[in-house]
Amino acid sequence: MQTPLIASLLLCANLVLAAPGTALRRQRTANRLAERKVSRSSNTLQPADGEFEMATKNGTTHVEYSSNWAGAVLIGSGYKTVTGTIVVPTPKTPSGGSSSQQYSASAWVGIDGDTCQTAILQTGIDFTVRGSSVSYDAWHEWYPDYAYDFSGISISAGDTITMTVTASSTSGGTAVIENETTGKKVTHTFSGESAKLCETNAEWIVEDYSSGGSLVSFADFGTVQFTGASVNGGTGVTGATIIDIQQSGEILTDCSTSGSSSVICVYQN
Repeated sequence: MQTPLIASLLLCANLVLAAPGTALRRQRTANRLAERKVSRSSNTLQPADGEFEMATKNGTTHVEYSSNWAGAVLIGSGYKTVTGTIVVPTPKTPSGGSSSQQYSASAWVGIDGDTCQTAILQTGIDFTVRGSSVSYDAWHEWYPDYAYDFSGISISAGDTITMTVTASSTSGGTAVIENETTGKKVTHTFSGESAKLCETNAEWIVEDYSSGGSLVSFADFGTVQFTGASVNGGTGVTGATIIDIQQSGEILTDCSTSGSSSVICVYQN
């Protein structure tokens, strides 16, 4: 009989429609760290009048442009817990884009993956738009393994989401997403990971992630603001390096810090 096969195919189709970010993230994983390294080496500092420019924003050194990361990165040691809270944006088709094309972006917090590239412990939210259809996925990842969706949590535009990653060791920890609006919290525990953390990078990032070796079409995410940004329960973002996305000579984001515990990224039309 073909009924079970047809039912299975319909189920798979429904899963793909329900979580468009999942397949994209799994395709990107093999290339994302290598691409991040390339982007850093080619767009680390911007020259100005024959010299390397080192500008500042609100007392925070702003020295890096990347093809895929925007936000703030702290570089130090002993980073065990990173947390931040965002209000979920409503992504839009960018100016000049097509309503028939899919556009995505991701907001996440993480440990490592910048100067330390052996592993990344991270968790966050993907937002995707195609025409008038908008969807969201909550996920967790210990690179170089795949990113996986959380189940049992729904996310809508305007929800307040707190993201936290905690390294219990260099090979284990937790990823937590809490929807403060609905009161729902989900947790994933990692253990015995072969790729080891260095615990030297803390990040609050909006990402134009990769799929199949190339960047996905970047959504106009409006504004993403990480509030309550902290490391180890206390240290905030003071002294963080600010990163903005630059593609084809165009700067697509404007990120900055506000006070000691807020990172703001604005999409540049």
